[in-house]
Amino acid sequence: MQRRKFMSGSVAAAGLLSAPQVLAQKVSGDVRFFCGFPPGGNADLLCRLLAEAVKSEIGHNVIVESKSGASGFIANETVANATPDGRTIGLAAMAAMCVAPVMPGQKLPINVDTDLTPIASVANVPNILVYGKHVPFRTVPELIEQAKKNPGKITYASAGNGTSQHLAGELFKKLAGVNLLHVPYRGGAPAIQDIVAGNCDVMFGNMPEFLGQIGGGGLIPIAFGGPKAAPKFPNLPLISQWLPGYEVVNWFAVFGPRALPADLGELWNKALRVASAKSDLQKRYTDNGMEVLIGTPADLKAMIVADRKKWADVIQSAGMRAD
Repeated sequence: MQRRKFMSGSVAAAGLLSAPQVLAQKVSGDVRFFCGFPPGGNADLLCRLLAEAVKSEIGHNVIVESKSGASGFIANETVANATPDGRTIGLAAMAAMCVAPVMPGQKLPINVDTDLTPIASVANVPNILVYGKHVPFRTVPELIEQAKKNPGKITYASAGNGTSQHLAGELFKKLAGVNLLHVPYRGGAPAIQDIVAGNCDVMFGNMPEFLGQIGGGGLIPIAFGGPKAAPKFPNLPLISQWLPGYEVVNWFAVFGPRALPADLGELWNKALRVASAKSDLQKRYTDNGMEVLIGTPADLKAMIVADRKKWADVIQSAGMRAD
């Protein structure tokens, strides 16, 4: 798999500064930035942070429009069908690009490979394993040991069948050779509430959604599921220390409509790279449990191919199907 290209605050924007100015000349008027998830969530926050940062570069308003539902595909379909003049972009999650297309029984309103134009990955949301205070284990080896002694007894929550939390749990089961009982909920919030209440044991999920309960002591972090620790918890270990090959990266990326001209896609990519190099934007990311993940359109395409293959293998091994 191609290494993820994280941009740090030390990356210079030299040589790219003219791209936003050229984009401003080619894109006349306000830009619509579609988000497929409800206001107040990570995706919505990410869109608004990017919109603010890009606006100052191109000199046009970047208006975030929420079209939540269907796991983001209502917004994705709107972007796909928009005029490819550079004035419409949208945010899509890893699951939409890499999980939904290979999930048996999944019916999609668009072909994500032909109806959306990849522009740039923009953020990684670190995956983290948390547990409720009621469980008898405190580390990854202890969880594996307990799961082997009590097959099917330890429960893990998710926001629903086929979600990134579900897939992360199935990957853990596969690599650890254990049987955990999957408990799907209708969204992340009720899943988290049930763990805090002691009705479910653990959850593999996006770090930002856990921060409130971690801070309040309702949830306790065990380990990170990604390739490195996040600044919020620099001393927390990685699951891959005990399960080599365990890596879950939940990323977001910006896409344009089908048939978006290559020059406009490249200009948007460079404008996003300039925006992502800003230290204030990076701090806002870190404060909210996210990381900058940026690269070229080719990098994004390669990441989609690699992650789709990875999750297709997990889906097949677990016998998963869409609801």
